[in-house]
Amino acid sequence: MTVEWNEKQPIYRQLRDLVAQRIMDGSFAEGEAVPSVRQVAADYQINHLTVGKAYQELVDADLLEKRRGLGMFVREGARSALTRDEKQQFVDEEVPAFLARARVLGMETRELAELLLQTGGES
Repeated sequence: MTVEWNEKQPIYRQLRDLVAQRIMDGSFAEGEAVPSVRQVAADYQINHLTVGKAYQELVDADLLEKRRGLGMFVREGARSALTRDEKQQFVDEEVPAFLARARVLGMETRELAELLLQTGGES
């Protein structure tokens, strides 16, 4: 798999976010091992210390756990914790930006609600 690293953010943070995304989408299931530091470093052609730093941040956030001699595993509850945090970030950052942009465009709340419903916003 090829990943395009951007220059706006350190690679370890981008990798951390990629692993977190894979936990949220179920690619890395709770209780399952994630690829080893060496494997990720080889696959993405990045330094193993970079991978280790990304994994350590996920350990510090209680999303991964180290098992001596076995590797890194996704902690139970990691997916729901990430989803909760992402929802809160969405509400705190993206919704206000969306509403501010809509106001600038002169859009009414009712019009926005109708557009959301028409474009599949129902769940």
